[in-house]
Amino acid sequence: MPQLILLNKPYGVICQFSDHPTHPTLKSCVPLPGVYPAGRLDTDSEGLLLLTGDGTLQHRIADPRWKLPKTYWVQVEGEPKEEQLEMLRAGVDLGDFVTRPAQVRRIETPELWPRNPPVRFRKTVPDCWLEIIISEGKNRQVRRMTAKAGLPTLRLVRVAIGPWRLDGLQPSEMRQLEVSLQDLPRSGAAGRKPGARASDRSQPPAAKGGKGPTFRFARNRKD
Repeated sequence: MPQLILLNKPYGVICQFSDHPTHPTLKSCVPLPGVYPAGRLDTDSEGLLLLTGDGTLQHRIADPRWKLPKTYWVQVEGEPKEEQLEMLRAGVDLGDFVTRPAQVRRIETPELWPRNPPVRFRKTVPDCWLEIIISEGKNRQVRRMTAKAGLPTLRLVRVAIGPWRLDGLQPSEMRQLEVSLQDLPRSGAAGRKPGARASDRSQPPAAKGGKGPTFRFARNRKD
């Protein structure tokens, strides 16, 4: 069966193997030949990145038609109001496209590894953490969404893609799995027409409360 690699991509690492003049690349944390990312993660974002050497599996994961849900823990600047959270849940008009409805809830501060460099805070402005689940992955989408809602992103960590979770991986650590294409989740999103606006789609249920994240990392509340 095809091999899938789950990597905790560190902050500042660019999602490519070829050398880059200013950033470390995936070569710094993936010492395996012949594997490639199935999707991307911004250089200034952290967390789960999937890689494989199997072209069919790579296409199946990265193809936007399948809309695998992606879960992010997002530290934002400000104290979110309910109308701001509802804006994120309903779909955000970013000018060049309207995001699909998202699941958004406020969470307790997660226990994460230290970020290097640390997040810069303004002492006079509060911050909090949100869990945001989206079914698409446009360029810098989550950051653009929170900015549009008046909640600029300070730190962004992807903790899950579809059924695969970061669970305990520290930065630069990876886990290898065998997967079957037949066992991958299937989504009705593959049959939707591209370009439909958020108002034309049914909204998934949004988590509005409950407890914080269900898995934890080494404690670090100061980033």
